[in-house]
Amino acid sequence: MKYDPQIHRRRSIRLRGYDYSKTGAYFITICCNKRESRFGIIEDAGLNKSEAQMVLNDFGRIAYNEWIKLPQRFSNVELDVFQIMPNHMHGIIVLSENIVGATLAVAQKTSMENTTIGDIVGAYKSLVANSCLGSFKYSIEMGVTPEYEKMGKLWQRNYHEHIIRDERSYQNISNYIMNNPAKWKEDKFHK
Repeated sequence: MKYDPQIHRRRSIRLRGYDYSKTGAYFITICCNKRESRFGIIEDAGLNKSEAQMVLNDFGRIAYNEWIKLPQRFSNVELDVFQIMPNHMHGIIVLSENIVGATLAVAQKTSMENTTIGDIVGAYKSLVANSCLGSFKYSIEMGVTPEYEKMGKLWQRNYHEHIIRDERSYQNISNYIMNNPAKWKEDKFHK
């Protein structure tokens, strides 16, 4: 079917008129394509669910490492709690105007570009997808059977965000993220 802007209009899920480069805290959820488990497994602790933990595979370690490098890439980014899950990830990103310690070139670039949450998530998704593809190809070149039959698309098209507006919301979201492995079987992303 040919593209028709009347039918194929992409509707934004972002808050209309909100400046996503604005200082503040943002709860981010990024899902794997078709909610496929790509990042590892939840190791159940038996009867004591609170001890359940995420065991990262190669792709999961890539997702983890690229997340913790975000403040090096974006001088106005601080990371709070986050969790890589089998088929998605949750994290809190704090945007600040503070660029202490940044080189002058980075400081000027950041202030001129007004880095948005979309810029950060887009860079993260791209970096993870490219690194995972590289890992997949390397496994094949080395004669090692990759964990997945084919690479395919890693991420869903978009991401979910929530603007954290107060301490109570922050506490609820932080607890949700930290307890996600223990509640995996009840999670809406569990497949």
